[in-house]
Amino acid sequence: MQYPEYRPRRLRRNETLRRMVRETKLSVDDLIYPLFAAAGKGIRKEVSSMPGVFQLSVENLAKEAREVAALGIPAVLLFGLPAKKDPLGKDAYSDKGIIQTAVRAIKDAVPGLMVVTDVCFCEYTDHGHCGILKGTEVDNDATLEILAKSAVSHAKAGADIVAPSDMMDGRVGAIRKALDRGGFSQVPIMSYAAKYAGAFYGPFRDAAGSAPAFGDRRSYQMDPPNAREALREVALDVREGADIVMVKPALAYLDIIYRVRQAFNLPVAAYNVSGEYAMVAAAAKLGWVDGDRVTMEILVSIKRAGADLIITYAAKEAARDLAG
Repeated sequence: MQYPEYRPRRLRRNETLRRMVRETKLSVDDLIYPLFAAAGKGIRKEVSSMPGVFQLSVENLAKEAREVAALGIPAVLLFGLPAKKDPLGKDAYSDKGIIQTAVRAIKDAVPGLMVVTDVCFCEYTDHGHCGILKGTEVDNDATLEILAKSAVSHAKAGADIVAPSDMMDGRVGAIRKALDRGGFSQVPIMSYAAKYAGAFYGPFRDAAGSAPAFGDRRSYQMDPPNAREALREVALDVREGADIVMVKPALAYLDIIYRVRQAFNLPVAAYNVSGEYAMVAAAAKLGWVDGDRVTMEILVSIKRAGADLIITYAAKEAARDLAG
């Protein structure tokens, strides 16, 4: 095909034509909305670095869940802010923990809303790292036991999907075995399979109170320049029993999403993380960009790269845009 016989502009003449031949279509069904559950009552505290995102006590979380469901968003991803932290992050696997309490409240308020729970320890430990410390290092194998214990406690509370984000070696297998032994073989695992130690997480750490007290997480999260390693990490999680695999962050790692999509037949999730959200919000506030259009363009790019599911703080705005 060549000009003048072929004129690509013919199919761009108006919005109806463009919509008819659109190759990538974002749906509200693709979206997962992150929520931050805070211990206490009467809490609705906006995260300063993430406008429109709040830490919510359980009763307000249930109200938010009703709004999310009314917008047609099928799922939420829960993070917890406990009343008390300790070296082992015991609140993460307590039946009375903040996540367990929040799961029960949401399932009571909106039974049909899918509740995904983040399985990690950075929000619960007083040192802010993702597992049990041995000196200044995270003890991988000792952490597997408490990760599995935490996942089972979430399932008991009613979680529909558990999502380990810790990046410990072998954690998907340990969690799968524990869930099956506990009678929760029907609960899927959405693994943070390729999670990079990037610079886009700062606002999340404000929201979740999860900044490490010392050092960083580069000894267990992935090195940003590595792509082939991501495929090895995903393959390990698939072999251990992951049902959905995730790439995090999304925007700077669209090539990784594409590679994972091409290599594996499981559903692929991508996390449009806090730093990505905050950059758009800040630029929009200054009038430098049209925030709504930029947000939708980013979400479509993540979908186009191969993501089946997109975790995003802009889910409510996107749902309204898609409905409108």
